[in-house]
Amino acid sequence: MAILLFLSVLAVFLVLAFFRASITSWLLAAMVFVPLIAVQSRISDGALQMVYIALLLFIVVFGIPFLRRLLVSGAILKVFRDILPQVSQTEQEALDAGTVWWDGELFSGNPHWNKLLALPKPALSAEERAFLDNEVEQLCAMIDDWDVTHERQDLSPQAWQFIKDKGFFGMIIPKEYGGLQFSAQAHSAVVTKVASRSGTGAVTVMVPNSLGPAELLLHYGTQEQKDKYLRRLAKGEEVPCFALTGPFAGSDAGAIPDAGIVGYGDFNGQSNVLGVRVTWEKRYITLAPVATLLGLAFKLYDPENLLGPEVARGITLALIPTDIPGVNVGRRHFPLNSAFLNGPTSGKEVFIPMDCIIGGAERIGQGWRMLMECLAAGRSISLPASATGGVKLAARTSGAYGRVRKQFKLPVGKFEGVEEALTRIAGNLYVMDAARVLTAQAVDLGEKPSVISAIVKYHCTERGRTVINDAMDVHGGKGICLGPDNYLGRLYQQTPIGITVEGANILTRSLIIFGQGAVRAHPYVLKEIQAAHNPDGKRAVLDFDAALFGHISFAMSNAVRSLLFALTGGRIVNVPTEEPTRRYYQLLTRYSASFAFAADISMLVLGGGLKRREKLSARLGDVLSQMYLCSAVLKRFEDDGRPVEDLALLDWAMQDGLHRIQVAFDGVLQNFPNRYAALLLRALIFPLGQCRKPASDALGHEVAALLGTQGDARDRLTAGMFIAADENDAVAALEAALSSTLACEPVQAELSQARKAGKLKALDELGQIAEARALGLISAEQALQLQRDYALRRKVIMVDDFAPEQLRAAG
Repeated sequence: MAILLFLSVLAVFLVLAFFRASITSWLLAAMVFVPLIAVQSRISDGALQMVYIALLLFIVVFGIPFLRRLLVSGAILKVFRDILPQVSQTEQEALDAGTVWWDGELFSGNPHWNKLLALPKPALSAEERAFLDNEVEQLCAMIDDWDVTHERQDLSPQAWQFIKDKGFFGMIIPKEYGGLQFSAQAHSAVVTKVASRSGTGAVTVMVPNSLGPAELLLHYGTQEQKDKYLRRLAKGEEVPCFALTGPFAGSDAGAIPDAGIVGYGDFNGQSNVLGVRVTWEKRYITLAPVATLLGLAFKLYDPENLLGPEVARGITLALIPTDIPGVNVGRRHFPLNSAFLNGPTSGKEVFIPMDCIIGGAERIGQGWRMLMECLAAGRSISLPASATGGVKLAARTSGAYGRVRKQFKLPVGKFEGVEEALTRIAGNLYVMDAARVLTAQAVDLGEKPSVISAIVKYHCTERGRTVINDAMDVHGGKGICLGPDNYLGRLYQQTPIGITVEGANILTRSLIIFGQGAVRAHPYVLKEIQAAHNPDGKRAVLDFDAALFGHISFAMSNAVRSLLFALTGGRIVNVPTEEPTRRYYQLLTRYSASFAFAADISMLVLGGGLKRREKLSARLGDVLSQMYLCSAVLKRFEDDGRPVEDLALLDWAMQDGLHRIQVAFDGVLQNFPNRYAALLLRALIFPLGQCRKPASDALGHEVAALLGTQGDARDRLTAGMFIAADENDAVAALEAALSSTLACEPVQAELSQARKAGKLKALDELGQIAEARALGLISAEQALQLQRDYALRRKVIMVDDFAPEQLRAAG
């Protein structure tokens, strides 16, 4: 009887926890089982009465909302307020910016996969597709990256004018102001294609459409400001830049020393104009050397109280024409041999009227929030797209080169060491492109996904670094010798730029992804914090009570779900798809529950100290990131129509992601400062140990083979990149060489047999082709085919060389 009662209690507990039962359900269960347990324990009548009294008190206190709030929630709220870590204004504004999207589902412990799969397949409009197929193709064709990076250190005048005339600077600007009004998906596709041709071209196109004057004006500008600038920006009559970073304020942008003092001055011939005298020193500002319109972030002060009683007014944004006296632009930085225009800007007590402040007087002091909200959208598009474009180039060329280039009479891509690199290249590209597309879709849906934008920025640029390193290894000497025929060298040099800008990757991983996600994406934490900050005492307790007990139910549910899903391998999870993806959805749901529980335990045990445990936060962020990347991969596979040819890519991406989740969890558990909490977490997350393995060598072989074989899978993987039509172009020549190599393999096999049989005496390849033709071993047409194949292979294998004077720095 005792065993039966125990099992009944356990079953009820698990069911209530699993389904996140309300406090009322828990109280009803207590009313039923506590007396039964007490009777079964055969305790004395006096003790039994004490049990009943305690149960009654428990039910009264927790079952009557008024008493629960007064005696329990109110007391906990006071303690919570005391231990809540201090958050700076800039940190708070960063937390408040943006929206929660699929990251909220992953934080829930129970992702609703139908929501993800119900999203329509992303598609471009006819106008957007035409722009990609025409204007973007034309721009890519006119860019010679060696000429840009070595000869000019800039785009050609023709390319600059084409960019302006064709509206590249106005992709995000509405048509009513003369812009293209493209979707985020189209914006991303344009940057991706240009990046596959030229990093300089991509940066030049993407910066005016990212965080800068146009986006800030669209969201916050006055109507007068929009009318004045947007049309000129869309047509390239104004070249914009935005200045935030300075020598003493990089990642800690809230510490900017740049200041504006409210006062009166002369402007455009008018005296006694109310405005601001601004002093600034900024660096790393893209397009600053040629900018005509400078967006500027500074701290505004009103010591004479001309605007009101407050002196320190906070971070404020302004638009400053660069022809105003005192504005210094023109000098350039030289970031890793990249030729995009980037440089410093400064000014000392430059007077600007109040109408230069973006959004007018009512937006004074709101600059940091404005930047954070715009950054969420811009960071979702520009850097993931530029990284993915470069990786598409690296993937397509590495696969082709690995098949064309032979050593020891074997294509180098078939050596297992090289094959391993090709596998990573293809697999990482599949993940990156999936994340790029899904995140751009979120922006098109009206989201400003602050946490997800940090995830895709970090992981696309980091995986891009891995890919370009692997691509350089595959190409060997071909990759390291710069020149007109080197399509990888500048990409390799410039990769750290994307890793550094718009939130350095080290800080993005260790501080932002989980640090911001734990507050924004968690279903209860933000509500608890908001209640703690609410000055209305009654409302605060009411809101905190609802959030607290919802949080407790949430944590208990995820603890139970994590254990049950771990014990069953997630096989009991109901998901909306069948094989070959069913198990992946189940495993992600399992890890979502484990992640949600681990996040709650971390916040409970470490409290405000978690903010300083950056390594722990980074690993928890890795789990969240990999779940998002895997979600994107699954969505991509569905959107592509579940092609059988892509199964190897899907399997590699998912197995790699799931293994990374396991490694990240293990890192959390190994280094968790409270060992008792670590043991609890390990028991509920890995009760049967760690069973996820990296993708096998056999699967890697399948993935690598896709890059060296012409077919639909390779074309889908690298879709959207630029490939020139002229075989004099290095990439186009490599494509032609791959086609020729594959077509000539049967004939080459016949020549190999002839050489082994001693029929061919010539020592060089062209001589052997002529000899084989003379002996009638091959036809005249085959001889010509082999001669062309030799010429193509030689062209793509050769590297550039120069006379000494050619390598002197351009004037």
